[in-house]
Amino acid sequence: MSTTTYAVSGMTCSHCVSAVTDEIGKLGGVTDVSIDLVPNGQSQVTVTSEAPLPEIDVRDAVDEAGYELVGTPG
Repeated sequence: MSTTTYAVSGMTCSHCVSAVTDEIGKLGGVTDVSIDLVPNGQSQVTVTSEAPLPEIDVRDAVDEAGYELVGTPG
């Protein structure tokens, strides 16, 4: 199992959380998506998967949901 936390900007509400969760959840091997929402700030998105995911795939999924992956915090 692999767990990685990403910083995502632009999220403001539970609808945003659902959109990002749904898009990342479509990636192969993802078993869990947990989001610590920080409205109008950088929300922490923790993704658990069977194997490490390419960051570009996560970035594309977040983009598809309408938000911006700003990196992987510390």
